[in-house]
Amino acid sequence: MMKLSYFQTAALNETPKEVLNWRLYWSTFVFGILGASRGLDEGLVGGMVSLKSFSTEFGMKVGSEDEQENRKSNITSMVQLGSIVGALLAFLLCDRIGRIRSLQTLCILWLVGFIIVITSHGSVGQIIAGRFIAGLGIGMTVVVGPTYIGETAPRAVRGMLTNIFAGSVYLGVMIAYFSNWGASLHISNSSRMQWVAPQTAHIGFAGLFLIMSFTLNESPRYLVMRGKHDEAIKAITTLRQLPIEHPFVQEELAGIRDQLEREREATHGVSRVGKLRELVMVPANRYRLMLGLLSQLLGQWSGASAITIYAVDFFGVLGYTGQSEKLFATCILGIVKLSAAYLCAFFIVDFLGRRKSLYAGISLQAASILYVAIFLGVVGSERLETGDLSPSQRRAAVGAVSALYISGVGWAMGWNSFQYLVNADIWPLRLRALGASLVMCVHFVNQFGNTKAVPLMLLAMTPFGFFLFCGAVCLMGLAWVWFFVPEMAGRSLESMDELFALPWWQIGRHGHRLTGGDHPDAPRNLFADEKVADIEHEERAVEHNRAS
Repeated sequence: MMKLSYFQTAALNETPKEVLNWRLYWSTFVFGILGASRGLDEGLVGGMVSLKSFSTEFGMKVGSEDEQENRKSNITSMVQLGSIVGALLAFLLCDRIGRIRSLQTLCILWLVGFIIVITSHGSVGQIIAGRFIAGLGIGMTVVVGPTYIGETAPRAVRGMLTNIFAGSVYLGVMIAYFSNWGASLHISNSSRMQWVAPQTAHIGFAGLFLIMSFTLNESPRYLVMRGKHDEAIKAITTLRQLPIEHPFVQEELAGIRDQLEREREATHGVSRVGKLRELVMVPANRYRLMLGLLSQLLGQWSGASAITIYAVDFFGVLGYTGQSEKLFATCILGIVKLSAAYLCAFFIVDFLGRRKSLYAGISLQAASILYVAIFLGVVGSERLETGDLSPSQRRAAVGAVSALYISGVGWAMGWNSFQYLVNADIWPLRLRALGASLVMCVHFVNQFGNTKAVPLMLLAMTPFGFFLFCGAVCLMGLAWVWFFVPEMAGRSLESMDELFALPWWQIGRHGHRLTGGDHPDAPRNLFADEKVADIEHEERAVEHNRAS
């Protein structure tokens, strides 16, 4: 704890006060709030398919139960499917056309997609196509937003500003929940505007981001990378509000050029296939990849995303009968998740560290979800549907609804923060783009599978079985964190290499202690130093074999 505070305070003390100016916060606001795009869809789509006006127009109650749930999951999951392609598209476009142009591109895709959605009069095919196109743009946000913030934020506040993106997902969720609730109260069930009006929030946000993009400066790092040095100097002096002669600006420019030079040397002559081979053949990189992939797999199937998207259905399972009553309950969930996301991101994650906050968050989430499972198993869905509950069962039902809210707090403290921070923490320079892109593609693959499967799981497993499954995943996540996740907060790239050079069975449980973190008085771990040298030798061997 003291080590973390020491380095954060030192970095902030070395940062001139002019650097923390309105231009920095404005650009961070635009790219940080971009995360609301995902939250908007996660919150809106579950309410949309539950509204009577939408159900009537698109025949959601036509056919067998399996056919109905299939139709519902196809519509709700299509943005996630488009987002898989969008994350890869952003990986290709960001370095070709720049961060600002990539932002404008995703806004246009997002805008066009939802114009297609709201004009789909009764056509399920058109609404699916529109949601897929919008998903291309929304999927790009998870690459474009954190990349720009990471490149423009001073190191003293980089972690805090990056967490704005993670928390803004729940700003979108909250706005979406209130939009659905308001539409159910004030617009007739017989009018298609009941489901169309909330969806126009997507068009408003996409159009607003598109307009705001013209007020921003391009990332200085991107400009240096493209050889536009004069434009880079102008961008960085504007962003930092310091003259070019200032030591802080000179040091930052020198750092950007040095980093790019080292990156070019590291990747010179190495194809994408060569990088992929290095990613899976070097043990230290395989461990990094395992951390990234399993954090997405376990996090997405822990139940939090399903609860966000299908919140209306889950509150119905727990005894809420009226449509407005269920939608209002989702509004409270949105407020809880938004508040928890920012409180945890700004005050808890850095205070406890990555490992402890993840462990505490999953524990809270597991306990609350298992309570819901036990409640449903004891009381039974049939009794909840009829409302024939004893006084003690009614009190237990209130507890189950509260547990659903508490699970959102646990998610915000644990998986939600970690799934973005892990990409920023673990990757070496030459593998960062490839590794982060693969991990975020797996993020959307799991979210697509989760969104598609949940309606059918609720039908086949019953709500009791579904919550029991999510609780089991949370317990598996706890065991995984205890064995495999090291503390990574406050570490430099060099010390991260030393950490992952340890034998795999030591990295998670003892890695931070054995390598001493970044404290200047920490003892050197000679075994880890030797392993770093071995890894560098293996990497050279991989490149030599590729060349041969």
